[in-house]
Amino acid sequence: EVSLFTPGARRTVAVEVLAARAGAAGQLELALPPGWRVAPVAQPFQLAAVGARTTLRFEVTAPAQAGAGRMTAAAVVGGQRYSQQRIEINYPHIPLQLLQPPARARLLCTEVAKRGQRVGYLAGAGDDTAAALEQLGYAVTMLSGADLTPEKLAGLDAVVIGVRAFNERRDLSASVNGLWKYVENGGTVIAQYNRPNGLRTEALGPYSLSIQGSAPQLRVTDETAPVTVLAPEHPALTTPNRIGKADFDGWVQERGAYFPSTWDKEHYQPIFAMSDPGEAPLQSSLLVARHGKGYYVYTGLAFFRQLPAGVPGAYRLFANLVSLGK
Repeated sequence: EVSLFTPGARRTVAVEVLAARAGAAGQLELALPPGWRVAPVAQPFQLAAVGARTTLRFEVTAPAQAGAGRMTAAAVVGGQRYSQQRIEINYPHIPLQLLQPPARARLLCTEVAKRGQRVGYLAGAGDDTAAALEQLGYAVTMLSGADLTPEKLAGLDAVVIGVRAFNERRDLSASVNGLWKYVENGGTVIAQYNRPNGLRTEALGPYSLSIQGSAPQLRVTDETAPVTVLAPEHPALTTPNRIGKADFDGWVQERGAYFPSTWDKEHYQPIFAMSDPGEAPLQSSLLVARHGKGYYVYTGLAFFRQLPAGVPGAYRLFANLVSLGK
């Protein structure tokens, strides 16, 4: 849903065309915001059969200044323009649903620095974080519980755990100690939020950390809630991107949820304080611990919403977390 560019950069954008009728022939065009450029301007396609597909690639160049906008694809067939996606929701227990939202993606042009090259991703309930890591320029390796050994994780610069993985995965509990050993040896692990009910794995970190408690009291639902920096010189906020108040502009839907209720204060360092209006500040939206030579991060911040929405500050902060120790 997002194509990430640095100012003035050029990268390839791929668009898939699907024929819903036989003999579909025409040309594909991309509409870009002012200041963005695309080559070629249009590309022909010809699809003989229903269900036939082709992928066309365009070179898109970002403007010299930071900014964001929408990129829309349109197929011109017989003088008519078609600019809808085709999404089928097809399950045995419900009638077939056909969605046709606009065929568009977000363009994000911003300065984002990163360190490291290879990241492992352990999927949870499902999010777009792996795609966001690829947009940042990381080579992403999908992991299973069987891969969580120091030997198999060697060579990865960081491991990112998907949302609610501790709720959903059955292969994590028996393997989690391998993650802690990987951190101890110098790796970085970033765990995203989980729900307190239905945890399949009780150990949420190498040191004591609990998310048990009243969910409404351990979340910040106001996406514009002020953020107080508690550790301004922590590498999570300085390296390689200097994080400031502007990086929390434009967040969508919420700041985060299911923040830890208790944690080992000797080992975990709170990075931010935030709260909904009229409530006491919460200090556990982002906790970072040194463990041996590496870093362990637990966060309830809603990166899984911000990254697909193309929020620049979320990309910059997430890149810093992945870059810890590098």
